[in-house]
Amino acid sequence: AQAGWLQHDFGHLSVFSSSKWNHWVHKFVIGHLKGAPASWWNHLHFQHHAKPNCFRKDPDVNMHPLFFALGKTLAVELGVKKKKYMPYNHQHKYFFIIGPPALLPLYFQWYIFYFVVQRKQWVDLAWMLTFYIRFFLTYWLLLGVKGILGLFLLVRFIESNWFVWVTQMNHIPMNIDYDKNVDWLSTQLQATCNVHHSLFNDWFSGHLNFQIEHHLFPTMPRHNFWK
Repeated sequence: AQAGWLQHDFGHLSVFSSSKWNHWVHKFVIGHLKGAPASWWNHLHFQHHAKPNCFRKDPDVNMHPLFFALGKTLAVELGVKKKKYMPYNHQHKYFFIIGPPALLPLYFQWYIFYFVVQRKQWVDLAWMLTFYIRFFLTYWLLLGVKGILGLFLLVRFIESNWFVWVTQMNHIPMNIDYDKNVDWLSTQLQATCNVHHSLFNDWFSGHLNFQIEHHLFPTMPRHNFWK
């Protein structure tokens, strides 16, 4: 989870003064330490920053309407059209079952491989494979194949809960709607909110509890957000 916040820093070019160095270390951190492709993260995350909380333009709110009714406008629209994909009046209960535990181990785990093969991102695939090879060699003699799979799923399960809570708590409470083509500054402010600043919250969220500042100044090093 902490490697996730770290790769986020490199992905936003906020560590080194050289973009080239940020890109190279980004590939190492997200590829070798996490087993995911940098190109996939860039593809999704840059869309999110361009149009946060804009339905059909921000990939982070693509869970609507299959599992959740997000935002007042979209929820009313579903009600008028009587599209009952899920029992949305209970979504605050089943969110804990479908959202945080399942995103990384069930959805992202197969999709990242589909992404790199489909787009022929062979360098990213090579970085990813170094993660899985290292993970296997590290624990094989100690745990065996079944033990390795169990540990891997456990780690992904914990990371998924951690990741979803941090990334959703500073966006989902805010306005979610179709793109109204308002100015960039207003778009960022309408879609972001901060979470209380403390030593634990800063560490737990990778300083993404300062989500307003991050969206307004995405290349700023995270330790400066509070200033």
